[in-house]
Amino acid sequence: MNFQFAGKGSVYSYTIVTDPPAGFEEQAPYVLALVQLDEGPLVTAQLTDLGEPVAVGMRVEMVTRKLRTEGESGMIVYGYKFRPLLA
Repeated sequence: MNFQFAGKGSVYSYTIVTDPPAGFEEQAPYVLALVQLDEGPLVTAQLTDLGEPVAVGMRVEMVTRKLRTEGESGMIVYGYKFRPLLA
């Protein structure tokens, strides 16, 4: 079975990470959230492009962003994050 999600949802819960795991030190502090997608599932993701304080219920949308750089070759790893929903 395949499911396609619209990539929009609401912040269900969040925390501010000040002591990150290895490989994410340069991003700290950052906001890690549980996002409830409009279709129902909960996903864990970092919030980005925050110009306002985070709040439970805040509407967000998925975006592709750099997650980290790996190894001596400097390979850039991309993935999804969520930002406040643009009108």
